[in-house]
Amino acid sequence: MLASESSKELIPIHIVTGFLGSGKTTLLNQLLQQPEMQNTIVIINEFGEISVDHLLIETTTEDMMILEGGCVCCAIRTDLLNTLEELFHKRDRQEINEFKQIVVETTGLADPAPILRTLINDQFVATYYRLDTIVTTVDAVYAIQQSTEYDESVKQIALANHLILTKIDLVNDNDLDILISHLEQINPTAKLHKVNLQKQHLKATDLFDNEHYDKQTQQLDINHWLKVESHTNHIHNTYIRTFCIEHQEPLHWLTLEHWIQQLTRLRGKDLLRVKGIAYTYETDLPVIIQGVQHIFQPPTTLKAWPDDKRCSQIVFITRSIEKQLVEKVLQAIINSKNSVDICNAALLLL
Repeated sequence: MLASESSKELIPIHIVTGFLGSGKTTLLNQLLQQPEMQNTIVIINEFGEISVDHLLIETTTEDMMILEGGCVCCAIRTDLLNTLEELFHKRDRQEINEFKQIVVETTGLADPAPILRTLINDQFVATYYRLDTIVTTVDAVYAIQQSTEYDESVKQIALANHLILTKIDLVNDNDLDILISHLEQINPTAKLHKVNLQKQHLKATDLFDNEHYDKQTQQLDINHWLKVESHTNHIHNTYIRTFCIEHQEPLHWLTLEHWIQQLTRLRGKDLLRVKGIAYTYETDLPVIIQGVQHIFQPPTTLKAWPDDKRCSQIVFITRSIEKQLVEKVLQAIINSKNSVDICNAALLLL
């Protein structure tokens, strides 16, 4: 029996990332002063990474501070998982106020993929938290250069739900159009915000409102979550490939399992993000598939299909893996008769 998707009730974790000097600190400081950010925990890698002194009301412990906007800011002393578990238990013991969401701020050179992998792989986190929104700040002046030279910059852009394009007052309209086209090639599904953070303030509700959930059905809004129509098959200037695999006929769960196993075993480091729903013989309900690199969440089911359409739709964000190759491996496994055939299917990935 597959578990029912219930992440609406879990505590959302939002990631704020962005390359060095892209305005991440300015954005986060603006967000922390908004009343909508009350009852929020902000986790930062170290206090030297972002200045919050001007927002400080009191220091409660060595690694925890109360901010004037009503947020709690804490530093990672051991690792992210331990911090999340400790915060949850402190809330449970009423040592801190009940919080409604968590914002994790990464360092400017952080690759977000391992952070996402950590969040979806840990059993405690999966029980009480859910990965929600990824916000990436992008420096309009240097973004093309940075994404050409630094692998981390490309991944920060590719995995984002929201791209905050900063310093737009420092580039002309033509260069801005070129940059926007570049960003859309890397990540065609992200919502783009063009701001001058010195003069404009983004609303926290524009970034962190739970837009992936249908307010009437209280379940994951698959069409919004996947944004299948936004995925294109452009050959990008970078190594990032974004595409959606659709399969109209139902699949055996074992076929899906073999497919995912072969992809992760041989090209796991290149599977930056995989998410979608599967149409299977084993259940009448859509099965949610979500993974980062080698790690996939245990499958869960939605309460119902979002519409009359019945098919598997799985979105891939990859590093130099083409859509046609992923489709060929799936078809080879569908046609396989034994374990030798399955192994031969995997050879297509080499």
